[in-house]
Amino acid sequence: MILLRIAPLPQEALGAAACFHADFLPQAMAAQGDLLLVFPPADHTHGAWRLAAVEGLARAKAPLRVNAVAGEDDAGLAAAMAFLAQAQGVTGQLLPLDSQGAGEVIA
Repeated sequence: MILLRIAPLPQEALGAAACFHADFLPQAMAAQGDLLLVFPPADHTHGAWRLAAVEGLARAKAPLRVNAVAGEDDAGLAAAMAFLAQAQGVTGQLLPLDSQGAGEVIA
């Protein structure tokens, strides 16, 4: 899995989206394998453009997989990478990283 860190980005959502499309989208399109984008933490105003970008990339690069995570937690990133390595059908997803984990599974 190719890891592409998407930083730095402007804090404002519209500027961040423009920066992503100008500076990072060409790198993502050129990647020659499954791709994991790593976005920095941001508020809720960034969610829609980030998800749309990941979904569009996943469609464009199929059958390769493209997913993204948001956050800076190294342990969370490692866990997300391990999960995605095992979940071969998962693509086009934006996953928030959380150093606290998902919590106990309730059956």
